[in-house]
Amino acid sequence: MKSTKAFVFDAYGTLFDVNSAAEKCKDKIGLKWEEFANFWRITQLEYTWLRSLMKRHKDFWKITEDSLEKSMQVFKIDPKMKGELLNLYKILSTYPEAKNVLSNLKKKGFKLAILSNGTPDLLNELVKSNNLVGIFDDLFSIEEVKIYKPDSRVYELPVKKYNIKPDDVTFLSANTWDVSGGGNYGYQAVWVNRNHATFDYLDFKPKYEVNNLTQLLKLI
Repeated sequence: MKSTKAFVFDAYGTLFDVNSAAEKCKDKIGLKWEEFANFWRITQLEYTWLRSLMKRHKDFWKITEDSLEKSMQVFKIDPKMKGELLNLYKILSTYPEAKNVLSNLKKKGFKLAILSNGTPDLLNELVKSNNLVGIFDDLFSIEEVKIYKPDSRVYELPVKKYNIKPDDVTFLSANTWDVSGGGNYGYQAVWVNRNHATFDYLDFKPKYEVNNLTQLLKLI
């Protein structure tokens, strides 16, 4: 990682806990809250890929709302909870170690950025609600190119902005398909494997795998 000029982070599932919205409502949702949260997330991702393939773009907030609607129907959750869950999704919690790791990288003088499917408004709200204002140099949204990860045009955004080579970027994501997308593009891609999962077969294997972001500091 000695050539790294910029650390670029995926947002959802990497810095911010996508299940935290449902978890905050678990008393109302019941024991199925985690299964529901996972289904919502998977549906949300499937919609991004399908819309990219169909060339029928909707922004991430609208997709989040559509995927929640389906998930609530499948799990028979009171429709009145929709507004509450969406509001909580706007202020998802960071993982416990995230702020400390980002602050350490900032002190070392690296460029720091988020590269996300999220809209600019969503990303700004997440940063603000988690007291991360001033940490990131850029919040890159796929809305700049109107297509979702893992399209290469998304991974090109930081490279163009910073006028650097793809392998000058160390990219971190908890999503295996995203790690593969960034790695195949040319990033030094690191898998944040919080749940001891199995990596996908997508023509790329990351050189580095960490169980949490703190381990990144040891790698550099």
